[in-house]
Amino acid sequence: MAAKKAAPRKSKPKTKSRAKKPDPLQVTMETVDGRTLRVARWRCRPGENPEGHLPILFFNGIGANMEAVTPFAEALSERPFIMFDMPGTGGSPDPVIPYNAIIMARITDVLLDRFGVEKADVVGVSWGGAMAQHFALQHPGRVNKLILIATTAGMFMVPGNPKALSKMADPRRYIDPNYMEKHFETLYGGSHKGKDGHVSRITPPSKRGYFYQLLAMLGWTSAPFLPFMKKPTLIMMGDDDQIVVPANGKILSSLIPDSELVMIHGGGHLFMLSHVEETLSIIREFLDRDESEDKKAA
Repeated sequence: MAAKKAAPRKSKPKTKSRAKKPDPLQVTMETVDGRTLRVARWRCRPGENPEGHLPILFFNGIGANMEAVTPFAEALSERPFIMFDMPGTGGSPDPVIPYNAIIMARITDVLLDRFGVEKADVVGVSWGGAMAQHFALQHPGRVNKLILIATTAGMFMVPGNPKALSKMADPRRYIDPNYMEKHFETLYGGSHKGKDGHVSRITPPSKRGYFYQLLAMLGWTSAPFLPFMKKPTLIMMGDDDQIVVPANGKILSSLIPDSELVMIHGGGHLFMLSHVEETLSIIREFLDRDESEDKKAA
């Protein structure tokens, strides 16, 4: 009998393997002038910014780690976003010696050089708003536009609610969820929306890190220099902020020539979290304004 020929095996159709998109977030440890900082960069690789927007450089509030602002960075998905933990907060090691705004502005300038960023739109919230002002004054060539959120001109400020300020000085607000739950309204005012997510993302700073961050702005003020600020500036305040009362926004607006003031109705100190869509809409409109004309001119 003739041997039967084996039927040819059917080859499986080749499937194209889909390359995984790289994570838009890069976290690195960067050392400048002997100080090591944890730095986060979103959408900063080649090809991740097809519209050619300038990066956002973000300065956070006192004692706050970068995870507290991650939802904000992710929501601005059309723009590169850069921020870092201050010494002794989040993933940045404790500072060995104190620092001030001048030192941190220089370190930020070096980091932008390292990342190949010539100019950025600078955003700062609360303590970080003071740092943003200082950076814009010390390194004006690095700044395109400036956004100041729930912040002051420093030493010349209208103080907040004494109850809120006393609770703010208590480190339990970082480590005890029950304490935060009990005193949230006194601390931050405004809506409670976004509170739970915010509390879960907080990592308490070290005692030295928090103290040095307070010390960095002791006696600091931008007031005498703000009339010389030549950057388009957006000032955003919550009208129910218990820590930085709205009058401080009016002071900033009166001192900065090319500025506009926006009050968030029902917003407390954390209106970036409770009024997310409104905040993002206002920021996008401000940053997009005149951008298309600038690109055509370039």
